[in-house]
Parts: sequence; structure tokens; C-alpha cells
Amino acid sequence: MTARSRDHAVPQLEDFPYRLSDNVRFADLDPNNHVNNAVYASYFESARVTLIRGLVPQGMSWVLARLDIHFRSELHWPGTIELGIGLVKLGRTSTHYDQAVFSGGVCVASARAITVLVDLHSRKPTPLTDELIEKLKPWWRRGYAQEQD
Repeated sequence: MTARSRDHAVPQLEDFPYRLSDNVRFADLDPNNHVNNAVYASYFESARVTLIRGLVPQGMSWVLARLDIHFRSELHWPGTIELGIGLVKLGRTSTHYDQAVFSGGVCVASARAITVLVDLHSRKPTPLTDELIEKLKPWWRRGYAQEQD
């Protein structure tokens, strides 16, 4: 039997406006023959980078400031996964995302990621532009208001 978290706020794939599919690789496994916990950070990174790669203003870059992962269920090889990501908050210089990994319709891990927009030259946080905020509008997670701090 697979151990599962009893958290009642389990994300649903349809809550995420941006989704992509990936494969579980044999190299993702640990000695217990399930996906190693460190690999989930790579899964979440793939979804984030795929979403925001076209949302980088000239002379700027996104940096990951925080990643909190909730491991909910074991994941095994072989298999495919669905990755979901949705914006949940805008800060002055940051974006906050909810992310999730699904296998067979089951959420096996979820995360909150915070990215900060930085100037490539100064490496200092830079305020989000009105144009960038407009480009982010389609990516709000279902159930979250489009508000900025």
C-alpha cells in the first residue's frame, strides 16, 4: 500500500491554468525505488521555467527565492506525470506560484514557489512592470484573486 498525506486541501489538476506532461525517468529513483525527493524540485523547475521563459523583460532575470514542497504520495518508474502551475500572488518584485505533480490523476506533490525579478547588471530586485503583470493574467490559479501587494 502506498502511504499518502491526509491533507484535505489536495490540489486538483483543473485548478492550474498552465500544465505540461513529463516522464518519470529511471534515473529519478532512489534506493527505495521511488522518485527521490530532490527530483521534485527539478519537476517544479521544468514547469516554472517553461511558463516564465517568455515572460522575462529585457535586461532582467527570474531567480527562485523560495520553494516549499509538500510530499503527498510515492511516485514510481515507469510512468508519466502532469505538472500544474498557477499564479497565486504578486508582490512588488515577486511572483508566488502554486505547483503540483500528478500521476494517474493523484496529486503526489505540491509546492509554493516564489520567484523574484532581478536586474541582470545590478542583481537587485526590480519592480514588476505593468506590461509583465498584464502578461501574467492568464496564469492565475483558479480561486485566487488577481491582486498585487
